[in-house]
Amino acid sequence: MSGLKSPRIVVIGAGIGGLTAAALLAHRGYQVLVLEQALVPGGCASTFKRQGFTFDVGATQVAGLEPGGIHHRIFSELEIEIPAATPCDPACAVFLPGETEPINVWRDQEQWQAERQRQFPGSDRFWQLLTNLFRYSWAFQSRDPVLPPRNLWDLWQLTKAVRPDTILTLPYTFLTVGDALRIYGLGDDRRLRTFLDLQLKLYSQVDAEETALLYAATALGVSQEPQGLYHLVGSMQVLSDRLVEALERDGGKLLLRHSVDRICVENGKATGVRIRDRKTGDIWTESADTVVANVTAQNLVHLLSGEINEPQRSRNIPQGYRRRVDKLPPASGAFVVYLGVDESAIPPGCPPHLQFLYDREGPIGENNSLFVSVSHPGDGRAPDGKATITASSFTDVRQWWNCANYDDLKDKYTEEAIARLSQYFHLTPETILHVEAATPRTFAHFTARDRGIVGGIGQRVSTFGPFGFANRTPIKHLCLVGDSTHPGEGTAGVSYSALTVVRQLEADFSRYFS
Repeated sequence: MSGLKSPRIVVIGAGIGGLTAAALLAHRGYQVLVLEQALVPGGCASTFKRQGFTFDVGATQVAGLEPGGIHHRIFSELEIEIPAATPCDPACAVFLPGETEPINVWRDQEQWQAERQRQFPGSDRFWQLLTNLFRYSWAFQSRDPVLPPRNLWDLWQLTKAVRPDTILTLPYTFLTVGDALRIYGLGDDRRLRTFLDLQLKLYSQVDAEETALLYAATALGVSQEPQGLYHLVGSMQVLSDRLVEALERDGGKLLLRHSVDRICVENGKATGVRIRDRKTGDIWTESADTVVANVTAQNLVHLLSGEINEPQRSRNIPQGYRRRVDKLPPASGAFVVYLGVDESAIPPGCPPHLQFLYDREGPIGENNSLFVSVSHPGDGRAPDGKATITASSFTDVRQWWNCANYDDLKDKYTEEAIARLSQYFHLTPETILHVEAATPRTFAHFTARDRGIVGGIGQRVSTFGPFGFANRTPIKHLCLVGDSTHPGEGTAGVSYSALTVVRQLEADFSRYFS
């Protein structure tokens, strides 16, 4: 870029993926404008405050803070301090139906192995396979492959990341966790399958029968040292706040309460965005050399159509891309209950993260399972003598948009969730100090995600890794980051996707602007 004006990049969405891409690009010298329709940055990893309590909106755990982890790498490049955090140990305490003792997902590898042997006798070979696949896949990912590749530069990055141990994963590329269970004679082990269904639904959006085996190996292995899951001190908001500080320090700009209702395309190239100021109602078009969309694949189609609710056919969208998005299986939403409680409601020795499955029929969700995060003293989420409980359940988004009485349905779910939580926590009118709930309609309103879906695209064989949605879209100068792309959901996953886009843009700009 010697002697030339640096490229102008517009980023749609100030979730962790968008902010990470924006902060890295600004730090590397590009002109960056970030547009966010909400009042605060962070997306599904933001927070809100009520009566002295601080609630994490969605994401409550962070991976990648350890040296060499993706957040550590990015914060080091940006020269900002890594957030204070405590390791989650156990990463999760899982209660199966009718059981009062949990399955503890320990951080220490040997302790977790002993727990598995005690809880699931005869499953050692299955877990050893996952351990080996995780080791090979993690080493591969650490070399920054581009998946799926879309040009020669991408293919070269993928090729450079391959090692002999990577080849060992190839025979498992088209297998699911359910396939592996059957291979090792565990297909009828209902208790093991139930545990895997619960854990994988959190990380891959689908159960063991559908989750790609290679993805599951990473999702289930990242909880142990030397990696691990972390509980941030203060709240999840610290991630986005520090990224915003780095962005603005390096000359980038963030506009809150500004939504994008169209990506402008001319001759197959993205040329800018149409912006609406949500405070004043003003509308204008901002030009860009590149647009980075931190949105779902479904939202991307809407933005290219120029319609937010009912996308119309548009020549701006290659029909193959539209058909692929249209054919995606229905994505899940979340129903979340946020409780501010007296500390007497929390049992002694309560882990920070728990998962409950209640007697049920049918798929996991609709309050049959709850993933619960509990604050602990000094973590900044509650006043002295008090605590927060956040409990979420997967839900079918369609019922929340089509129901006859939304408020009644929301109240019913809230009461049911509290009743189920009361089986573990001491919840009474005296100990519950604040109650609030969020539904897919809430998430749609505050995050603008299509129908309020969360967690990205289910990591089936047909949609993970080499078979997923690429960061490079069919529209030139338009990139996609976030949980619709490799390697999937979570703050670590979307940060990897952001780093990939930054590397791709640097390679492109070095050709166009050198």
